[in-house]
Amino acid sequence: MFALADCNNFFVSCERVFRPDLQRKPVIVLSNNDGCAIARSNEAKALGIRMGDPLFKIKDIVEKHHVTVFSGNMPLYGDMSQRVRWVLEDYAPSIEVYSIDEAFLDLRGIDNIDFDAYAKEISAKCWKMTSIPVSVGISPTKTLAKIASKLCKQYPRLKGGCYMHRPQDIEKVLRKYPIEDVWGIGRRTAPKLKDRGIMTAYDFTQMSESTVRHMLGITGLKTWNELRGVPCIEFEDNFETKQSICVSRSFSSEIYALSELQEQIANFASSLAEKLRKQNTAASEIAVFAYTNRFKDNAPQMNSNTLVSFITPTADQRTIVAHCVRAAELLKEGYGYKKAGVVATKIIRCEEVMHSLFEDTQAIEKEQKLTSALDAINGALGKGTIKLAVQGSGNIKTANNNQSPHYTTLWSDIPKVIV
Repeated sequence: MFALADCNNFFVSCERVFRPDLQRKPVIVLSNNDGCAIARSNEAKALGIRMGDPLFKIKDIVEKHHVTVFSGNMPLYGDMSQRVRWVLEDYAPSIEVYSIDEAFLDLRGIDNIDFDAYAKEISAKCWKMTSIPVSVGISPTKTLAKIASKLCKQYPRLKGGCYMHRPQDIEKVLRKYPIEDVWGIGRRTAPKLKDRGIMTAYDFTQMSESTVRHMLGITGLKTWNELRGVPCIEFEDNFETKQSICVSRSFSSEIYALSELQEQIANFASSLAEKLRKQNTAASEIAVFAYTNRFKDNAPQMNSNTLVSFITPTADQRTIVAHCVRAAELLKEGYGYKKAGVVATKIIRCEEVMHSLFEDTQAIEKEQKLTSALDAINGALGKGTIKLAVQGSGNIKTANNNQSPHYTTLWSDIPKVIV
């Protein structure tokens, strides 16, 4: 058996943990630069606010119904996600983190238990320890487990846990389950299937194996088998090195001063180096890019992309930031840059790095110790506590006028209880 633990309306739920007064009230969370809705409470959904709706288009609804609006607060959401995972680790020998708000649990080898009660227990424990509502679906395959978890959200009487395993129950659910909502069926695939009269997940299971293979290939065939109760999608609890890492951002307004743009790129590079170190990897190539606003036809356009190469792959903070800032110095004046970023490629594990005979090993060791010390301090006192001078204030230029405090990641933002 497999379980999927899915945090309900996760970003909104994180905000409500520290704002209990917002329970049962319409709440939305916005994307970078306060652009569009990326999370909605059930009450906000009932008002007709859709995922991805730009804020300016729903402004009348927000004002009329007193919808509470938050700017995205990823440090808070990431920390709360980790807290949920800590709870889940007590219930399964292996966990696969699928996204910031979803995780699979491998329950194979766990026998002679009431899985329905087990699912409800996991959900209740997550709520007790984190105040995050979590829907837990248990089924013979990962795809069916995702469907079971969605049933928990649709039917409150399930009390956060659903064990879907009997063939007749699975068939009943699949007959009503829209094909476009099936995990593994993409936006391009669903219309093709509907053109053939495949409207539900059950319809899909009734297709022949050869037809599925011809239309959707091996990936589609795996989904077809999973819906039929045959596990085909591997459980990935082992660490997998990312082959590329990108840190970029669209700015709240165009940046014309190159010094300001270089400061922003320095912050991107610093974040990139941190991400490399977190997964114990190093990069030998980093692309530095900056774009103007392509939607302004009357403004001069620029699309700059500079590749930085390292003889020895590195994740060193100062080295990466220095090279990226140097690359940013090649950008041209007179343009309003709307987006910039850095992308690391040719990434390898740190233990695979081969140092040159001519490198100063003592200097490398000192730099590594310094970087480790910076990471430890920033980890304990909050990201950006210590930074390089070239990073300026350390703030990335974005609109986040409605961001909540960093309740769990900054000492200064820890809630104070007055007795």
